[in-house]
Amino acid sequence: MAVSDNFTNLKEKVDDADRSIKEATARSTAEVKAMVDEARKSADARAADLRAKSEAAADNAERQWNQVEADWDQHVQRIRERIDAKKVEYDAEVAERDAEWAEADALAAVDFAAAAIEEAEYAVLDAVLARKDAEVLATTS
Repeated sequence: MAVSDNFTNLKEKVDDADRSIKEATARSTAEVKAMVDEARKSADARAADLRAKSEAAADNAERQWNQVEADWDQHVQRIRERIDAKKVEYDAEVAERDAEWAEADALAAVDFAAAAIEEAEYAVLDAVLARKDAEVLATTS
């Protein structure tokens, strides 16, 4: 699967989360509670998967995912400097290694973003549920 396919999958996850959140406002409290529970399970599973991938990447210096988590700004700056710097002629072996590193880093960033989207969906669904609960309590008071 190409890195660009992963980014397309990320967009689809955002679209799915957006639809889910919009649907939640028209659902009953029980249905929204079920959606919240499902979103939480999904977010927890994604977080566990991301932690596992991050731990596996720790042994792979090329991916440097631990550094991304520890210091994102420094990482972005290093990438920009590398891109902006005038490139010297690389032999095929070095170019291949650089491409693999860049692809691995891109995949890790997409995984990180997907986990953040799932956490955001969970938080928004939970907020919708809290609002529904508040509305019910306001009408019964």
